[in-house]
Amino acid sequence: MTIYSLDLAQTPFILISMELKYPVKINDFFKVVFEGEGITLNRTIMKEVSRSYKELIGFIKSGKVGYGINTGFGKLAGTRISEKELLNLQKNIVLSHASGVGKYMDEDVVLGAMFARVTSLARGYSGVKPDTLKLLVDMINRRVIPLIPEKGSVGASGDLAPSAHMALVMIGKGKAVYRGRILSGKAALKKAGLKPIKLSPKEGLALLNGTHFMTSMGCIGLWHAKNLLRLANISAALSIEGIKGRLEPFNRELNRLRGHNGQSKVASEIRRLLNGSSRKRTERVQDPYSFRCVPQVHGAVFDVIGYAEKVFETELNSVTDNPLLIKGKVYSGGNFHGEPIAFALDFLGIAITELSSISERRIAQLMDTSFTDLPPFLVEKPGVNSGFMLPQVTAAALVSQNRILSHPASVDSIPTSANQEDHVSMGLNAGLKLMEIIENTYYVLAIELIAGAQAVDLRKEKISPALRNIHRKIRENIPFYKRDREHSGAILHLSRMMRKGEI
Repeated sequence: MTIYSLDLAQTPFILISMELKYPVKINDFFKVVFEGEGITLNRTIMKEVSRSYKELIGFIKSGKVGYGINTGFGKLAGTRISEKELLNLQKNIVLSHASGVGKYMDEDVVLGAMFARVTSLARGYSGVKPDTLKLLVDMINRRVIPLIPEKGSVGASGDLAPSAHMALVMIGKGKAVYRGRILSGKAALKKAGLKPIKLSPKEGLALLNGTHFMTSMGCIGLWHAKNLLRLANISAALSIEGIKGRLEPFNRELNRLRGHNGQSKVASEIRRLLNGSSRKRTERVQDPYSFRCVPQVHGAVFDVIGYAEKVFETELNSVTDNPLLIKGKVYSGGNFHGEPIAFALDFLGIAITELSSISERRIAQLMDTSFTDLPPFLVEKPGVNSGFMLPQVTAAALVSQNRILSHPASVDSIPTSANQEDHVSMGLNAGLKLMEIIENTYYVLAIELIAGAQAVDLRKEKISPALRNIHRKIRENIPFYKRDREHSGAILHLSRMMRKGEI
């Protein structure tokens, strides 16, 4: 399932780099993942990382016991590890935890997770060597992307299995993609001019603990959520033109009286899209909810996006491994628990599902000749031609799947590690569901845009200037539907254009 906009195999060697600064912004994530920028680490960051590493070595030499530093992991936390076995301990956790299954994650999800891991480790509380952090940054900058199976994380102690597959490449094992080729981890690093590291005490755990994969899915999902909302407003406006819908539901004062920011924003956007239309409006007293309540439904999605953005941006600035070194002391806590991210991922998935659901209802209304006074299923000579009958069926199937996927993953928990880790977030599952909901929703909105363009063409009346430009772009790629032909190619082509921001 590839739904993203940047083809990493075609990305040239990094020429532009940004200095990592706190607070990290969502746009910094987008620059690295979608725009091909690299990262540089300033002296202050490297100094803090070096200090933390020295504190860790001092802690070990003092003979004190710290979880994951000189003990086993999970239920084995009470098992003391001798000093001569500390390096094997870190290597072994990477090897044993690389237990993911399923198809490989999209490369930009992995790249985003690497960035999120860097922003956490660079805070200087994790005890990693400066060289370890530098290798991870160099892998981002040279686009050495580990191959990571999608499934296997329960979202606490973070994304352990996928993170282990990432760390495998850093120690010269596993597999990675480099310049479009799948290579062994060791070979990929060598081709990129890099060398594997030997893990020091705690480093394996520092690389594995954390929420970076679910955070990456959240940030990427957020980008697409914003894009889908914009497209949903456009497709709704085009459908409103197609049915000669009434404009009163988008009145500024009417929507202001509800008080929700998103509602007013969407109403304003619909007014802008419809501004200048010369189309005579329907004599209906009211339009169906799927048209009349666009500000209320799309606006609620706008507000959910705002909530999710705050959560994901906070997480990009968080330290999420365990244990942490704070002023020379070792603290074992639960910053790796993905519950805040899982909630936001689930909520975002529910909101996007609603965009697809209300869009499918508008598509269905466009098919109904008793409502539109247009030919049945938007095709001349109906009967011999089925028109848009089956695209609406496809949309219904996609929306049904979205509703199933909208069941929240975050309410589920299966205890792990012999009940030591007895409550988990299932945050990565929430992220995987979100990715599928996003893909389905692009298809549904593509169907609505094609059907809306067909409806306005059948009316043969001028539409608003803003929609005229969008209609022209659609028609440059998808001709008017005169008689039955295959729909699938048109839906796929338009959805790709939408993902790339061409509509």
